[in-house]
Parts: sequence; C-alpha cells; structure tokens
Amino acid sequence: MKSKIVLTLIMFVVFVNSNAQCAMCRAVLESEEGQTAAKGINDGIIYLMAIPYILIGGLGYFIYRKLKTKS
Repeated sequence: MKSKIVLTLIMFVVFVNSNAQCAMCRAVLESEEGQTAAKGINDGIIYLMAIPYILIGGLGYFIYRKLKTKS
C-alpha cells in the first residue's frame, strides 16, 4: 500500500516536457514557418485544461470553509 502512495506522489511531482496538441493539429501547424500559431494553440489548450481544475479547487475550498465554520 505504501509503495502505491509513493508511486502516485512521484507521478505528480515528475513532469514530462510534452506538447499539448493532437496528431492532426500538430501535422498542420508544423508546416507553418513562424510557429506562432502552434504556440498560440498550445497556450489555448493549456488554458482550457486549467479552468476545470481551478473551478473544482474553488468549490472544494468553499465546501471546506463552510464545514469548518459549522464546527
């Protein structure tokens, strides 16, 4: 059980440098010379990915605060 927890923590701590594009988007955007559109697409994907985590974190904090004030 302890090894599963350690492995999970390691997976959250270690980051792999990767691109946030699907194969089709990557193929189309690599043909562009300036790569400015590819950078914009990557930033947009990361932005869209972060919003649900921020919302769930805010909801969790709100619930925690409500439960903390009741006790």
